[in-house]
Amino acid sequence: MKLYYSIALLFLFTLSNAQIKGKITDTKGQPVPFANIYIKDTYIGTTSNDNGNFELSPRQNGTYTLLVQYLGYKTEKQVVDYSGKTIVVDFILKEEEIQLNEVVIDPKANPANAIIKNAIANRKSNSAKTSRYTCDFYSRGLFRVKNLPKTFMGQKVDFFDEVIDSTRSGILYLSETVSKLTFQKPDRMKEVIVASKVSGKDNGFSFNNAAQANFDFYENYIDLNAKAISPIADNAFAYYRYKMEGSFADENNREINKIKVIPRRTSEPAFEGYIYIVEESYAIYAVDLTIKGVQIQNPALNSLSLKQSFSYNNATKVWSKNTQTLDFEAGIFGFNFNGRFTYVYSNFEFPDKFERKTFTAEVLKFEENANKKDDTFWNSIRPVPLTNEETSDYVKKELIQTKHKSKAYLDSIDKKRNKFGFMDIISGYTYSNSYKKRSFTYDGPLFSTSFNTVQGWKAQIGFSYNQRNEDKRTYYTIGSRINYGFAEQKLRGSVYYSQKLENKHNSFLTLSGGSYVNQFNPSNPITENINSISSLFFKNNFMKLYEKNSATISFSSEVTNGIRLNASVDYGERKPLFNNSFQASVKSKDVYSSNNPLLPLDELTPAFTKYNLVKTNLTARFDFGQKYWSRPDGKFNIGNGAYPTLTLTYEKGLAGSDKKYNYDFVMARINQELELGNKGNLEYNFKAGKFFNAEQIAFPDFKHFNGNQTHVNGGGTYTNVFNNLPYYSASTNDAFVEFHMEHNDQGFIMNKIPLLNKINAQLVVGYHNLSIPHRTPYHEFTVGLDNLGFKKFKILRIDYIRSYQSGYVGDAILFGLKFLDMVE
Repeated sequence: MKLYYSIALLFLFTLSNAQIKGKITDTKGQPVPFANIYIKDTYIGTTSNDNGNFELSPRQNGTYTLLVQYLGYKTEKQVVDYSGKTIVVDFILKEEEIQLNEVVIDPKANPANAIIKNAIANRKSNSAKTSRYTCDFYSRGLFRVKNLPKTFMGQKVDFFDEVIDSTRSGILYLSETVSKLTFQKPDRMKEVIVASKVSGKDNGFSFNNAAQANFDFYENYIDLNAKAISPIADNAFAYYRYKMEGSFADENNREINKIKVIPRRTSEPAFEGYIYIVEESYAIYAVDLTIKGVQIQNPALNSLSLKQSFSYNNATKVWSKNTQTLDFEAGIFGFNFNGRFTYVYSNFEFPDKFERKTFTAEVLKFEENANKKDDTFWNSIRPVPLTNEETSDYVKKELIQTKHKSKAYLDSIDKKRNKFGFMDIISGYTYSNSYKKRSFTYDGPLFSTSFNTVQGWKAQIGFSYNQRNEDKRTYYTIGSRINYGFAEQKLRGSVYYSQKLENKHNSFLTLSGGSYVNQFNPSNPITENINSISSLFFKNNFMKLYEKNSATISFSSEVTNGIRLNASVDYGERKPLFNNSFQASVKSKDVYSSNNPLLPLDELTPAFTKYNLVKTNLTARFDFGQKYWSRPDGKFNIGNGAYPTLTLTYEKGLAGSDKKYNYDFVMARINQELELGNKGNLEYNFKAGKFFNAEQIAFPDFKHFNGNQTHVNGGGTYTNVFNNLPYYSASTNDAFVEFHMEHNDQGFIMNKIPLLNKINAQLVVGYHNLSIPHRTPYHEFTVGLDNLGFKKFKILRIDYIRSYQSGYVGDAILFGLKFLDMVE
């Protein structure tokens, strides 16, 4: 009996690995990579790899006609008898004989234009033929580095030394996925990943997926960071010129037109290359197009090339995409990268309709153990053979990973990292035990020293302990911070505990307590670094502070998809503070304003009287239309720009040291970022709130608005701030309505203006409004340029602001540096 089962298993194994395989070369014997190979009148196909090798796995025995097509070469076919055993079939491709058209004298009679117009007219009907389908999907992603520098800004670049060769080149990332795909246009998708593999990672969760590969030239726009224009979009003639290169006949004697696509302006998101259109049906036969990074507002990207091949099925009369490759080259600061994504679509079915609950918010799901498939499985299912380089990468990185996970290796790395140096006293130090996934960190005063007029120079140190569970992607951290204000001559300390509880609902718990110096506005509208510069060099005193001695507990969790709750309870003693330092790095007759936001010239009157209060806060956020990915180790949410986000907040102040400090506060917020095709993005943020029983509450509990008087954006969003409003001039304990709107043209207008289109900038216009009772509404109008910088280093934004309140108030220039949010 055991022998019988052994023979049966061996038979099944042989069947599962039986394939039609071979190699595709040209007449000179050179391999033809990424040729399209498929079985005639089926949706079983694949593509050749870099070496021209291919593999096909028919579902059943029979006689098949294999077709091989590659742009610029004649389609070749061979008939094979497949009996469940591996057979080898090689192909030699000959160059296509393109029939050249007669020279066109009259540009109005350009035959390419006539074909493109017909393709546009038939675009929706051709798209509708593949508007609903299921298929098998395979993707492979590969990133390489080339000539990696040995040093950068004086620091050794050695983190890839184990995977690169002597030329400092090699594969940095390699992954594969196999999935079952269900799709309905325009964007309803359900993908189940059957197998996933990442070179050097035993968890194997690749983020290659069908949604990221859904480049449909029947749509008006191709989403490539910016909205690139399809060569057969409704408005294509505004962006392209076309040239007829000729035509040829496919295996069924259908005439295929080869049309050169030429951008009218190289500054706009328009492709260059070729599109192949089938005569009579005007369906897409293939695309071979390239676009530059500057054209899609991505200066680090040098170029991106997209190729697609379509096959025709006589039974269904449908041209369907069966292979796609995306190649890119990128580089910045001497780091040069290139890569390729390969996609294969097969086994299409085109149902008349789907069941009602086919599509849900879960758009991607990993099957259990999808990341645990062995080599036997992959060798039987992989439609595109690995190259020798890719095979070697899997083997090499598996050995490296085994070494890196060993206790001996991790201990040796920790021994090197854990060396303590003299400079660590001021810069900071981390002691790690990588094997046990824990670390102890000391934060030195070097990067946390700042200046304010209350504390003077403030130095801070911190200590923390972190424990990670990488399998569950959870952690907890416990720590403390101590700071000393030299002018105030006061030491303050605090402790905290933070834990990520689980990933299905992304639940977090935080406990904290201690003595703090806080800004009146809890959003911290002015950063410590900007305030230090503003105070020391310009003698401005915009940061207004008070002392809070408190204990807080907060918890947040997604209760169901798209609904997240945050709850917190805070008990605190609040005390007013006064200026203790009048130091500045510049000589000036100006004096610092007081620390009282209400009386800036009064150094003696406090902004409020010391009091105690308990604050409870409950906030619910509703992300309408939210979709998500499911993995065994958690849930990953995907925003849906088609719907707004609604946030509701209820806050109550209670148990005050005087009942006048107790209050109720409610607020609603609606925000959304809308994509306007190739015309840019429109973002808006609307807030409205109301206090109740709050006539005599203390100033720290008012609603404060995010103003700006420094002419520098601190790195935050522009649709949550007033760019020329004094920080506390509109603070209220009554009602308010706040509105922000901003449109970024993503180059749509700027790309069309001579000379200005050379800087690859984005035009940004905005409007901001604030209305509170018994006060004339405040308005701001802004216009600016984003994506400014030198060559590929685009980090600067400049805005001009003009504000009104009962007439003209003032204007300002605002500078925004995109890295400030990372520095803070």
